[in-house]
Amino acid sequence: MTSVNLADAKAHLSELVAQAEAGEEICITRRGKPVAHLTKVQAQRRPVALAALRAVTDTMPMQTIGAGELLRQMRDESRY
Repeated sequence: MTSVNLADAKAHLSELVAQAEAGEEICITRRGKPVAHLTKVQAQRRPVALAALRAVTDTMPMQTIGAGELLRQMRDESRY
């Protein structure tokens, strides 16, 4: 974790934000005492709409062969 005093944080905010975005934690201090932490924001995950997913998958035909065999067929039928 990088520690930066408040005056330096004001002067180099863009650089500190870039470092935080890259995954580094920044501790901002005032008179040597921690007052804030700058960290990367975790992307919020949207919940899966199960009804919509089921509506899509119910319209798909069932596969007659396994995934491995399907990939082998696709590979063998392709031109390199």
